[in-house]
Amino acid sequence: MTRLGFAHWLTLPIVAAGLLGACGGGSNDNSATGTLRLSLTDAPACGYDSVFVTVEKVRVHKSGSATDSDSGWAEVVLASPQRVDLLTLTNGTLLPLGQTALPAGTYTQMRLVLTPNGPRAPWPNAITPTGGSETALTTPSGQQSGLKANIDITVNPDTVADFAIDFDACKSFVRAGNSGQIILKPVLTVIPIVSTSITGWVDAALDMGKTSVSAQVAGMPVRATPPDAAGRFVLSPVPTGTYNIVITAPGRANAVMTGVPVAASGPTTIGSSLVRLVPPASAASAVASG
Repeated sequence: MTRLGFAHWLTLPIVAAGLLGACGGGSNDNSATGTLRLSLTDAPACGYDSVFVTVEKVRVHKSGSATDSDSGWAEVVLASPQRVDLLTLTNGTLLPLGQTALPAGTYTQMRLVLTPNGPRAPWPNAITPTGGSETALTTPSGQQSGLKANIDITVNPDTVADFAIDFDACKSFVRAGNSGQIILKPVLTVIPIVSTSITGWVDAALDMGKTSVSAQVAGMPVRATPPDAAGRFVLSPVPTGTYNIVITAPGRANAVMTGVPVAASGPTTIGSSLVRLVPPASAASAVASG
């Protein structure tokens, strides 16, 4: 791996734009209401050509131990169930799910409720392994009580709290022995959209379909995406902090740009369409071309 220290990339200007929105602290006024707005996003999946889920509604509760029948649930209900390929929600793409007014306060439990699969294709929830055929997903909990996630989100009075549900398709599926079933065991993270983004450009000569750009902390990806056809990438939403930007591409050494700041003052931009991140050729490629 080639490590490209932050100081070595001074020719790639890093710019912060203005903040578009913000969320404040909690409220003790039980009569106050706010608005919860939700979207869905995803990172690139490992070994799949498509991952379809059909969302009916999202439920939230202030108690992490609340059961389905307990009072106090608030719901974001879609006008009609929406079937979406999670693998299209990359490069900063967000799928709006809707919004609802609800009592202000802190919510600690979320349920993502999916449409049940029928007896035949096209199934509402299905997956296509790379090189395989579309297979119905087994999602028992998602079809009844909903896919559960522990959350910590605050909705303030007279304020819109904007959050994205990050569905990690790399970690959310398990093969059930020799049965051929693929079971959905979702890894969900809820990220405030007020968290900002990192935008940049990679070498136009790269194979964009097989290139990945990720924002990492201590070697663990926080967000990842393939660039678009022009080499532009958007990592969003990304919580404030300092990240290493890691580029992997065929025929190139993995390259790391260290110390990239993401501040509450707004999005971070690395370089431009004329000033791009260029991973060096890998040793194997250099030998082959020589």
